[in-house]
Amino acid sequence: MSESLEERSRFARRTAWDRSASELQDSFRLSADVSLLDLTVSNPTACGLNLDAAEILTPLQDLRTLQYAPDSKGLLSARKAIARYYADHAAAVSPEQILLTASTSESYGHLFRLLCDAGDEVLVAQPSYPLFGYLADLADVSLRSYPLFYDYGWWIDIAELERAITSRTRAIVVVHPNNPTGHPVPPEEREQLYGLCVRHELSLIIDEVFLDFPHDPTARLPSFAQGPAPALTFVLSGLSKIAALPQMKLGWMVVRGPDRECIEALARLDVIADTFLSVNTPAQLALPHWLDDAPALQREIRCRIAGNLALLRGGVLALYEVSAGWSAILRLPRLFEQQTAYATLRDAGILTHPAHFYGLREAGSVVLSLIVPRETMQQAVERLRRLLETRA
Repeated sequence: MSESLEERSRFARRTAWDRSASELQDSFRLSADVSLLDLTVSNPTACGLNLDAAEILTPLQDLRTLQYAPDSKGLLSARKAIARYYADHAAAVSPEQILLTASTSESYGHLFRLLCDAGDEVLVAQPSYPLFGYLADLADVSLRSYPLFYDYGWWIDIAELERAITSRTRAIVVVHPNNPTGHPVPPEEREQLYGLCVRHELSLIIDEVFLDFPHDPTARLPSFAQGPAPALTFVLSGLSKIAALPQMKLGWMVVRGPDRECIEALARLDVIADTFLSVNTPAQLALPHWLDDAPALQREIRCRIAGNLALLRGGVLALYEVSAGWSAILRLPRLFEQQTAYATLRDAGILTHPAHFYGLREAGSVVLSLIVPRETMQQAVERLRRLLETRA
């Protein structure tokens, strides 16, 4: 977006984003004449889940919420509860390794400030969630992408990842499992990632917000908080997905790796966190209670995901293989290549995310949420089948 001289003198270049309406925003404005089935909704508080209001709100009545006793790392009771969460994932984490933030987005902001000077680089996967660009801009950090490729499942292209490393690269970001591909990092990729970080003296930032949502009911994804960490590693998560409570605004990071580097990282993060003191006391006090209640809600979400995937596959709709997370990538027939699949579905009253929002360029692909109500997905699948039949 071009700027006038007056705008440049008044505002920072880092916030000169293109603010024109997106395709998705236009769709909501144009949807008045269409019975719209919204398959973009991934807000768990808006998907008809069985959220027990009394269970959620009761711990907020703790009278200690009226006291302000800030701790830059977060209240010890909250950090102990997070350590227990990782113990349930076979990971031995000390509360002293944990630092609370208002969200994973704030965790990224802290880490970009910790690891990067202005103009330094961070590597992120493509396809990936589009938020990273804004977070990097705000920290004066440059993003470079490394590819995921598809071959009966998604994989990190380790060779291309290494080729993307430059003298300004400071960290590699990995979302485990990835959004929107649902790719979890298998042991061999984990070993290769650590090998790259050690050779090139890089840090590893692991976002595990979808860790508790494998699609195989017998599977459990291993956390990067578990096992050896030969390079400086930051494991991120939070209540938004784990407990389906994005409105409570509480996330965290676990710092792992060589002792000397961890000690220095934690000392610097302590100052960064103390500068903002952004995590509210009521949420910290309620955190142990909410984490205890999370497994039941996670089971409901996994059941919702399994049912929606069954509807999509039963509707003879082609999907990229997906093994975890809340999203799926729908692959539509070649007849959609001349007109974008997103626009075609929108005109039929089915709202999805354009795949290019996530950096996925394949024609005829869209991204949709797997946690929408079953009735919404069922109607969308039936509408899709009719649409495909009329275009066959």
